[in-house]
Amino acid sequence: MKKTACYIHIPFCDHKCIYCDFYSIITSDNVQSFLDCLKKEIIHYSEKHSADRELISIFFGGGTPSLMEPDYISEILESIKTKFVVRNDAEITLETNPGTVTQEKLKMFRNAGINRISIGIQSFDNNDLRFLTRIHNSETAINTVNYAAEAGFENISLDLIFNLPGQSKKNWIKNLERAVKLPIKHISAYSLILERGTILNKMVLDGKVKIADADYDAELYQTTINFLTANGFYQYEVSNFTKLGFECIHNNAYWHYTDYFGFGTSAHSFIDGKRWWNFSSLKMYIDKMEQSGNAVAGSETISSAKAMDEYIMLELRSSGLNIKMFENRFGNEAKDWLKKKYPYFELLKNKNFVMVSDGIIKFTSRGYAICDEILAEIL
Repeated sequence: MKKTACYIHIPFCDHKCIYCDFYSIITSDNVQSFLDCLKKEIIHYSEKHSADRELISIFFGGGTPSLMEPDYISEILESIKTKFVVRNDAEITLETNPGTVTQEKLKMFRNAGINRISIGIQSFDNNDLRFLTRIHNSETAINTVNYAAEAGFENISLDLIFNLPGQSKKNWIKNLERAVKLPIKHISAYSLILERGTILNKMVLDGKVKIADADYDAELYQTTINFLTANGFYQYEVSNFTKLGFECIHNNAYWHYTDYFGFGTSAHSFIDGKRWWNFSSLKMYIDKMEQSGNAVAGSETISSAKAMDEYIMLELRSSGLNIKMFENRFGNEAKDWLKKKYPYFELLKNKNFVMVSDGIIKFTSRGYAICDEILAEIL
């Protein structure tokens, strides 16, 4: 059975945050129609691909999946489990926003089959939260984490954003200190990124908001690595830190170039060397599903050269490039590439940007800080 991940995009939100560029809509219209089409899409791809595949993870993202009723999520899970082989210990994650759940609702999500909660906190500072136009405050964020633990979730992750406008190093460390005191196993810490089309990007272009420079961003990033590794978390990807044994299986599937299905609006799939993506518009998604049984907006077949580049990039950004696995997957192409790049990797090693241990080329914390620049040079 081929290990495969599964992503479900729930587009519904109660509010659009100024920095968000994910597809989301502030409406409760078509919630049932979307569910009906989602189940059709699951059936469509199960008929083509389910025979030799085993789902190792299911991830509900969005949007705000936790806005949905637990029965709604349960119905989707039941459809997947009916049409696909789902591993007994599959990781099943629900993205959750503080302010959208109670302890009782979290218990119901757990009873529905969710076993991992990813909480979009972003900051414990109320001024930061107001700037980001989040619907919650610091107290609600802390309560949500504790409610999840009390509901029986052992695997709890939270998201934080650093380098917010005016954010001091001291305030960022306060965020990290608050986070590690909570009953969590995983932290995703992201630098604030300006995405085209967002309200925040326009605010910066209009001169209403100023973002700190790259040097300060790098300083906060290094502070993040130092603090979290000193507090029992280890870094297994550029932006992700975990307690031992709680690495995100779903995200690891992406980073280790594993096949995955994407169901719902704007979702991407990667199966047998082919990538395709759905229409983002909910109306277009529903129309296409009703007309043809799928909502594919575009697709591409990945060439061998592109596959190797993507594989190298993803492995180096995460737990490192395993030389033996790389050569087994790409044969002589991989061997030739490694031979050609050997002097550059030696240079990176001497500058403490990478380390080579047990046949794995891996970024150091210094290397992670400039990994995009290094990868641009390598690829």
